[in-house]
Amino acid sequence: MVDVLRFRDDPQADEPAVTLDAFLDQSNAGSVRIEAGDDVRRLEPTLERVRLVEIDFPRFRDGRGFSSARILREMGYTGEIKATGDVLVDLVWFMRRCGFDSFAPNAPFDMDDVNAALNRYPHVYQHAADEAVPIWALRHGAGKNG
Repeated sequence: MVDVLRFRDDPQADEPAVTLDAFLDQSNAGSVRIEAGDDVRRLEPTLERVRLVEIDFPRFRDGRGFSSARILREMGYTGEIKATGDVLVDLVWFMRRCGFDSFAPNAPFDMDDVNAALNRYPHVYQHAADEAVPIWALRHGAGKNG
């Protein structure tokens, strides 16, 4: 997973992505756009050529994108996963835990709000796609797989 957050003003953020079906039909595409309802598991045979996965959030209350990011990370995808669309700053921390590492929200984020969201919770309670160790494992001296 990428260690830094990237936002829309990053030059890499403008790399064009194609739909899932178009990506699977083309051998030269490196960026894919996942729409709500797309099954990201269809990417598994082609993960080695995926440079960027954009996951669109048509409405903030549509949580399917969280599952898509987590499934990609569980399949072993280590490249960039970008959340696009109706992304709220309040959800950035949770999105990071699911595997997102860049964001292109419809409304720009205030970086102070992003930092506050990312530092709001010092501990986690369960494993996720990130490397955070749950507090119960810390209490019992166990690591991520303990």
